[in-house]
Amino acid sequence: MKSAAYLTRNIWVLSLVSLFTDTASEMLYPVMPLFLKSVGFSVVFIGMLEGVAEAVAGLSKGYFGRWSDYSPRRLPFVQLGYAMSAISKPMLAIFSWAWWILLARTIDRLGKGLRTGARDALLSDEATPATKGRVFGFHRSMDTLGAVLGPAIALVYLGYFPGDYRTLFWIAFLPGLLAIGATFLVRERTRRHQTTGHFSTWNFLAFTAYWREGPMAYRRLVGGLLLFALFNSSDVFLLLRAREAGLSETGVVGAYIFYNLVYAVAALPMGTLADRFGMRRVFVGGLFVFAIVYASMGLAQVGWVVGVLFFLYGLYAAATESVAKAWISNISERQHTATAIGTFTAFQSVAALIASSLTGFLWYALGPAVALGISAVVAVTVGIYLAVVKL
Repeated sequence: MKSAAYLTRNIWVLSLVSLFTDTASEMLYPVMPLFLKSVGFSVVFIGMLEGVAEAVAGLSKGYFGRWSDYSPRRLPFVQLGYAMSAISKPMLAIFSWAWWILLARTIDRLGKGLRTGARDALLSDEATPATKGRVFGFHRSMDTLGAVLGPAIALVYLGYFPGDYRTLFWIAFLPGLLAIGATFLVRERTRRHQTTGHFSTWNFLAFTAYWREGPMAYRRLVGGLLLFALFNSSDVFLLLRAREAGLSETGVVGAYIFYNLVYAVAALPMGTLADRFGMRRVFVGGLFVFAIVYASMGLAQVGWVVGVLFFLYGLYAAATESVAKAWISNISERQHTATAIGTFTAFQSVAALIASSLTGFLWYALGPAVALGISAVVAVTVGIYLAVVKL
């Protein structure tokens, strides 16, 4: 059976690379807190570790995205970025020193920042404005499939070998190696649209200048997206609420896997709808679904209701995550694609840290219904704004 015409060789390869890498990363994501606790680290250290790691990943996306726009080739950024993430996995199995674990997590997240903008620009170059929703949707579906396979592999392995985290770190290295090898199958096109001028490697925040340099449509779109991001907290809060609503610990993990499965299956159809009916309509629809989920999750008291809400949450993610990048790439100049997406994801990462802190405070002070309800109200507000703003 022939693949769809828009699925070029490079799109397939880059999507498989993301599948392998996310399988490795998500294999460890649910067990990292358990491992760190088992070797004697406090909750404070765990929180600091994740905060530093995500900050590094977020800011470096903008920096390396802009650098790749000034570079004649994007592929080296992609290859080195995936290699760094793969190498970080077995590092965790070697020593349990605090500084070593921090180094391993930083290398992993720095690798993500190094590759993200360049990879998304390569995907954009493979598409036309009429197929970008499908291209980014297909890539996201493969990436998210890894978020299903990874935790499932970890659950099965730890079911047979409880507490054997170090071996699991070595197992996670295997799909990482496959990802590294696959990056060498990418055939980068000769760049006809390259940013000219001088790139200062010493100015880590140079990418922020794109907020002023980019088109007005970019600022209007990304401004709305970032307002939403300030109230779009970590999925941990939904999982915590699911536990409070009566799900067992296994049920909570199952809900997370179910959400990712729905997300993976729905990402390509949502991208197809975005190409056919417009990015704006699909994205705004996703925000309204988010509002329903968050408003309802704050009040849910029955397990099956939580299951329905996680199904809807998967649809929301499929309608927004990849569509946002495709939308941004369509309104930004082609030679600045990596900078445009990298700047957005960098700001989004900072906003996510604020969002989780804010939601945690509101949850503690006013309860989950109010905390999640405020996020729902903001989602509706941003949805209305994006529905009417001129781009």
